[in-house]
This record gives sequence, C-alpha cells and structure tokens, in this order.
Amino acid sequence: MEKIQYDYPALHSVPQRVHVGVVGSGDLEVLLEPSPDARTHVVVNTSVDGFEATWKNVLDRFFARFHGAVSIEINLAQAAEGLRA
Repeated sequence: MEKIQYDYPALHSVPQRVHVGVVGSGDLEVLLEPSPDARTHVVVNTSVDGFEATWKNVLDRFFARFHGAVSIEINLAQAAEGLRA
C-alpha cells in the first residue's frame, strides 16, 4: 500500500463535504471536504506502488485549473491492478 500526499495553493473555499462516487468495481472512492486552511490537500491511498509520478502529473494538471481549498482523499484498491500489465 502506498500513501502519496500533495499540497496546492487555493483561491476560494469549498462549502461542503462530498462523496464523489465509486466505480463499478467498487475499488475507487474520492472523498472531498472543506480544507482547514487556505490550501488544497490531496492524499492518494493506493495498493499499486510506483505511480507517484503519474499521480503528480494528473493532479498538477487538474489543480492548475481548479483552485478550491479542499481536502481530498482518493482511495484506490484493486481498481488499478491492470496498470501493471
């Protein structure tokens, strides 16, 4: 299990907690809640090691456009096992 953490600057607050969803396999969830400070905090919990650079690229692109002060937890279990192929 790998735990990856990132922080980004933010311009505005996010007003409420949200559970974004679960994919069909039931192995991915994204939880969002207002940030305790004026920054965005992201934690990725994944069972697939070695994809930190990929996660960073994806999240850097996203947070170049989204500037909400939010705490995000991404829990990825077996859904990404196919990435190893």
